[in-house]
Amino acid sequence: MTADRRDHAMTAEGGDHVPSVEGRDHVPSVDRREDTATADRQVDVLVVGAGPAGLAAAARLAAAGAGRVEVLEREQQAGGVPRHCVHRGFGTWTRPLTGPAYARLLVEAAGRAGAVVRTGVTVLDWAGPLSLATVGERGPETLTARAVVLATGARERPRAARLVPGTRPAGVRTGGELQQAVHRYRQPIGTRAVVVGAEDVSYAAAATARAGGAEVVAMVTDRPRAASAGAALDARLRSRIPLLTRTTVTEILGHGRLSGVRIRHEDGRTGVLACDTVVFTGNFVAEDELARRARITFTRGPYTDRPGVFAAGGLRQPGQDTRTATREGARAGRAVLEWLISRP
Repeated sequence: MTADRRDHAMTAEGGDHVPSVEGRDHVPSVDRREDTATADRQVDVLVVGAGPAGLAAAARLAAAGAGRVEVLEREQQAGGVPRHCVHRGFGTWTRPLTGPAYARLLVEAAGRAGAVVRTGVTVLDWAGPLSLATVGERGPETLTARAVVLATGARERPRAARLVPGTRPAGVRTGGELQQAVHRYRQPIGTRAVVVGAEDVSYAAAATARAGGAEVVAMVTDRPRAASAGAALDARLRSRIPLLTRTTVTEILGHGRLSGVRIRHEDGRTGVLACDTVVFTGNFVAEDELARRARITFTRGPYTDRPGVFAAGGLRQPGQDTRTATREGARAGRAVLEWLISRP
């Protein structure tokens, strides 16, 4: 799932309170040893994905007494994309938080409500209508629930999926990969960057590239103008970075390391931008492999065509901001509660 500067955390609908977070911008690790000794177990609700939508759904369900609520996350830390967004703009309007602080808020809220968040667990496939085959720290396990919430999020299309031809040098990234390289792994990213896109996530990527020590030589979009909401940070960046509108990247250049990108303007003019990093942003696609394996179709709201299976967040609407994902997770939790109540 992805996030940008428009992402402002919300309390869950219906008066659910999201507790405040104090201390450092650190997402707490989650104990993965919880009750995983048996190969087959039954729970009340399984939530797949520990991003904003999944954690909000789990918090609502656990707080309402839905029984054993487990959240499965394949990464080693819960919290989703906000963990890598060090800029502010999360939280409430009166108390803005950085992404890591907001991720920590969501994880702690779910835990306090009574949900079990298990990290380092990969869902392999369906083992039944409401059963999932998983593998984690203690080996394979089949989990069966009364209801399943899919909150697997979305990702940016990489260069290959955008069918951009050329060589395959180092230095070609998505915005999410750039965030992790700079803020999580502290990796060098190069000195001259081109950002493909001109929406909120694109300006966030430009800010991240600059934080990583690179000069952003241009932002390139095929649109007639920037699609950013125009936050203050965007305005500051816009005043310093050339924006090439009605322009596309048509080729990746370089061997070993990226040396530049070839561009084409709408009027047919071409050129080369010298750079050692290019960042493809936006153009999100759903992480829907699990849903597609079961041929699950999304219907209205958080519902699907499979009884007992619900969906929320970027999986349903790729590219949505974190505020919307959190709200949709809470709505999915409410729908699951109604489902559980109607089936004793």
